[in-house]
Amino acid sequence: MFDQQKADRAIRFIEKLRHVKGEWAGQPFILDEWQRKIISDIFGNVDENGFRIIRTVYIEVGRKNGKSQLASAIALCLLYVDGEPGAEIYSAAGDRDQASIVFNVAEQTVNQEPALKSRSRVYTATKRIVYGNSFYRVLSSEAGTKHGFNAHGIIFDELHTQPNRDLWDVLTTSVGTRRQPLIVAITTAGFDRQSICWEVHEYARKVRDGLIVDPTFYPALFCLPEGEDWEDEANWHKVNPGLGKHRSLEDLRREYNKAKYSPAFVNTFRRLYLCQWTQSDQRWIDLKKWLDCGETIDPLTLLKKKCWCGLDLSHIWDLSAFIMVFKIEKKIQVLCYFFCPADNIYIRASRDRVPYDAWERDGYLIATPGNVIDYRFIREKINQLAKDYNIQEIAFDPYGATEIVQHLGDEDRFNMIEFRQGYLSMSPPTKDLMRLVSSGQINHGNNPILNWMADNMTLATDPAGNVKPDKAKSREKIDGMVGLVMGLDRCLKNNNASVYDTQEVREL
Repeated sequence: MFDQQKADRAIRFIEKLRHVKGEWAGQPFILDEWQRKIISDIFGNVDENGFRIIRTVYIEVGRKNGKSQLASAIALCLLYVDGEPGAEIYSAAGDRDQASIVFNVAEQTVNQEPALKSRSRVYTATKRIVYGNSFYRVLSSEAGTKHGFNAHGIIFDELHTQPNRDLWDVLTTSVGTRRQPLIVAITTAGFDRQSICWEVHEYARKVRDGLIVDPTFYPALFCLPEGEDWEDEANWHKVNPGLGKHRSLEDLRREYNKAKYSPAFVNTFRRLYLCQWTQSDQRWIDLKKWLDCGETIDPLTLLKKKCWCGLDLSHIWDLSAFIMVFKIEKKIQVLCYFFCPADNIYIRASRDRVPYDAWERDGYLIATPGNVIDYRFIREKINQLAKDYNIQEIAFDPYGATEIVQHLGDEDRFNMIEFRQGYLSMSPPTKDLMRLVSSGQINHGNNPILNWMADNMTLATDPAGNVKPDKAKSREKIDGMVGLVMGLDRCLKNNNASVYDTQEVREL
């Protein structure tokens, strides 16, 4: 049943508090409509004994929508209004600094409210507010030290940053002896679909859509579904309930323009500001722009033409890639060759849900004999290609280089170029590739394996703004993209070429 008095009491308490940050600092915290509904639903829905029915709240909303202020207000409600003897309320997150964000707002709120401050003891150094025999405090992120807690309330900030489910499990199982505990998770979207945040997100979605009936779980999802147009401003308003108050439309447009002209920022914009779950942390380019560069290539038109190649060799059971890069007039043309052990193609296709078998059948994937990669087969294929194309150089990663590299150089007389995988070597050609794709000055031939790898690729970025393909964070194989970056570097350098050759240059 719904107890309007309890709902109104929580709302009255919160709206007597004052904002502590930004242009609203010092003014009463008048709840937005969406915030008011959440508070009303949480505190108003009770069972026949008058205890709260909702035990877990999942709020997924973009940055700058006022969620930290809302979360701190909920924590203070649990501390001052709930009437729970010896209440223990905790703030948790991926690290202590993140967990302190909501607490710091609550601390500043208490310090500026005489009625609360006079009844409380605030310990800034230890991040703790004490009210009678109850307290609200910040936790570190180590799950192993949290056993034995008896939590009445848990505020879990930015759940998507959790490296594993350990801390979530320890804390959410610590509320068993309380009469009406409340767990509140607030977060933006993430990208790791093996994470605890994705698990809770999916549970929330199913509760919202009626696929799961759980009156104790409250989903508040302000997230743009997959497939929705992230560039449509109408969609921005749908998923940013605080737009116009907590964040201006002009500010969001600035962030959008950053994403529009910096492809590596696209996924960041979609995740943090539209709460759209992406496939990777930092996608290097909009996939549509990549696919627009996929005209059919007739290999016969490239016969005897000079090319520069990237060779990315795999572990003995994985994919290897040989990428050939041509500069024909003012456009880059790309031919791809991929290799995989024949004996495990069907097993891999079934296990990984990737169509290796179809790619092999259609001629895009070359099956080498046996159950491990046959480097001799790759070497033979490269020598065959050299009869048709004028191979100038083959760039390779010296780390873990196998005998094939030595044979190609010493016996087959190819010009083998060591190409290390650090930022110094990889950043310039990676950025060149991004610009070429954005300007349509490259044709990758619409190879389905390379398309798949392009969609998989995530960038690593250092503090100086250098970028490189990140194999560790990419959700699947990107060997062909690494080979493309290496081959492109050698092609552009040997042609004294610039990605700006066909673009207007202004003198200042």
